[in-house]
Amino acid sequence: MPENEEIEKPKVEAPKLALTRVEAAAAIGVSPATIDRLTLRGLLRPSRATRRPIYPVKEIERFLKATTPAAEWAI
Repeated sequence: MPENEEIEKPKVEAPKLALTRVEAAAAIGVSPATIDRLTLRGLLRPSRATRRPIYPVKEIERFLKATTPAAEWAI
């Protein structure tokens, strides 16, 4: 191997901890407007860590669990 040639390192992507409203909508199969309505009703709580609200993955999971009948989680 020539001296000036660098070894290419594999790119490792960190897992996303939070999603934008468009990404959150796509993740649960609804429109971004529905995400806005759920937020206004207090059913989804975005983080305000940035200028725009972001939805932590854990918050989306909490919302889905809270709105799914318990019998479906037992499967």
